[in-house]
Amino acid sequence: AALPGLGRATMAEWKEEVEVLVQRVVRDINNAFQKNPNIDEIGLIPCPEARYNRSPIVLVENKLGVESWCIKFLLPYVHNRLLLYRQRKQWLNRDELIDITCTLLLLNPDFTTAWNVRKELMQAGTLNPVKDLHLGKLTLTKFPKSPETWIHRRWVLQRLAQEHSVTIVPNKACSGPIPSQGLLNIVQEELQVCNDAAGRYPSNYNAWSHRIWVLQHLGKLDVKILLDELSSTKHWVAVHISDHSGFHYRQFLLKSLMDRVAAGGTPPLEAPPASEKTCSLPKNEETPSELPRGDIPLLLEEEMELGADLIESYPGHETLWCHRRRVFCLLHQFSTEGHHAASRPSPRNNDHDRTLNGSHAGGPAAQAMDIDSVMDSNRQLYTQEIKRLKRGPEKDSPGLGTEHRFIDSILAACRNPEQARFASAYKKWLVTFLGQWCE
Repeated sequence: AALPGLGRATMAEWKEEVEVLVQRVVRDINNAFQKNPNIDEIGLIPCPEARYNRSPIVLVENKLGVESWCIKFLLPYVHNRLLLYRQRKQWLNRDELIDITCTLLLLNPDFTTAWNVRKELMQAGTLNPVKDLHLGKLTLTKFPKSPETWIHRRWVLQRLAQEHSVTIVPNKACSGPIPSQGLLNIVQEELQVCNDAAGRYPSNYNAWSHRIWVLQHLGKLDVKILLDELSSTKHWVAVHISDHSGFHYRQFLLKSLMDRVAAGGTPPLEAPPASEKTCSLPKNEETPSELPRGDIPLLLEEEMELGADLIESYPGHETLWCHRRRVFCLLHQFSTEGHHAASRPSPRNNDHDRTLNGSHAGGPAAQAMDIDSVMDSNRQLYTQEIKRLKRGPEKDSPGLGTEHRFIDSILAACRNPEQARFASAYKKWLVTFLGQWCE
């Protein structure tokens, strides 16, 4: 292939001049980052051949472009040099390693060896972790699903979490290190990186999984962050109606909020190692430390309304019906658990229990508990049918009547065969689900 500024040459001369060219391109990339540290996107410029005697690196405002003709020379060169270094056949100093791995990862972010070299540089204290996160953010603009990039980011974030944690005096609410405001900013930045990557690649499972990891390990499932995420992703799923990963993320947020309420405000996570123990993110006076139990059904019902609006506006999308199933399961689970908790006797307040059991109260609740008092003397008569009769029709199935009316309205006005098929399948699922639950 002809290179700019090169005429006919011998093979040895050609290889030497290619090496000079590639070294110049690597320097140009490094100079571009020094000239503009705020580069926020990379991309390839379609250019089969070098038409001008100029650098193939183009920097326009905050966008970095690489002319495609040089990739066939640049990528093998940096790849081979890094392998020779790992095989201890060639020495590279710190700056050369940083420049070569940066160039290589911008072109091929799934080359694990390059990320491992940068891990070693960070452990040696010669590479700033924040700059490494910025490099990963840039690679995700071109390769938003790169699994190795997401894996490396988690490793870097764990190091930053330890660096930003400060020891506090143990107290009732928290003991051990607590994340600083700097870590809170990193969490917000990371959530934005995930959001951008999800928008660049449909059903980007790696991005959404990483977003869940950030909430679990850095955000510690903080109530305020969970609620903010639930609010901020509402518009996103409304314009990406076939992206199952985005809806699964909202299901995770709702389930996490339910678990927080069930645990009394404590994140239901396994105890981390001593070196990684952290408390919740810093809270201001307006940040709720606990979510009132009564807010959960409101959130779930709001999610059901969102799903209904999307199903009616965009007929024939299976993702929306699958999401509705999961939210209905959560709503039914929460209502059932709340019913069981409310009917569970408390030994600390017998008078209150007698009131709940119908001794001092009238109405349907008293009648139901009167049946219990009769059956106490003969527990073996508690058959499955009697339990089903006590529950009453559809009382333990929140929103079941509303769901049937919703399905009927969809089927009555439906002109989309796929929409009709999904609605019918959902109706059959309701019967199966509630039947299994009652057994």
